[in-house]
Amino acid sequence: MSEVLLSVDQVTMQFGGVTALDNVSLHINKGEILGLIGPNGAGKTTCFNVITGVYAPTSGTVTFDDKSLLGLKRFQITKRGIARTFQNIRLFPDMSAVENVMVGVDAHSKTSVVGAILGIPRSRREETESRERAHELLKFIGIDEYAEVAARNLPYGHQRRLEIARALGTNPKLLCLDEPAAGFNPAEKQELNELILKIRDQGYTVLLIEHDMNVVMKISDRIAVLDFGRKIAEGLPHEIRDNPDVIAAYLGVPDDAA
Repeated sequence: MSEVLLSVDQVTMQFGGVTALDNVSLHINKGEILGLIGPNGAGKTTCFNVITGVYAPTSGTVTFDDKSLLGLKRFQITKRGIARTFQNIRLFPDMSAVENVMVGVDAHSKTSVVGAILGIPRSRREETESRERAHELLKFIGIDEYAEVAARNLPYGHQRRLEIARALGTNPKLLCLDEPAAGFNPAEKQELNELILKIRDQGYTVLLIEHDMNVVMKISDRIAVLDFGRKIAEGLPHEIRDNPDVIAAYLGVPDDAA
């Protein structure tokens, strides 16, 4: 029996009179790729934001590794073992690729700000280890040759990969990818598929939001579907592909017509 890593239980998220999530429950098992899909405005990113601490849910619970995440700040959730990327790339544009990844690695640094300024031995040792780990991650995602290039000067696809490397730098138990294939051509999407599977095979658990159904269907172990803030389906890829409620949500037709 699979071990549950993250559980979202009856979560509702309201903004004024708008209900972005309506009594949503789902879970992610350790070592799997869960695809979270739905039409525009379905509540996918809101769900991500609740899981990662951007929003506190109006009601419901989020449990990670058998501990509640409610009330924790984003940096505390990162330290617990959840990392994410964003729909719109959020890198430090003037920093090199390796420095961007070091920001993620340093999330677990034990040196104080004063110690870093004074350059105490532990600070120097941690910086060396951080840089080595950053290079390992850049090599893992395939862009180590660009380690010293400023993030702003990297090709778009490499910037996407760099953001994933930075997230991996926090040593997460759960990696949340928000639209990682956005703007990719077919060849780049295939390379991304291979990278995400490679990440899963390294022991990471992945939560994936993605509009491209070919990407989702090819690499997800299970898929959950949101529509207008409610979960309308959950199951294996072939079950979701043939589900009439899912077809209706995407095509905008009644269930009996789908």
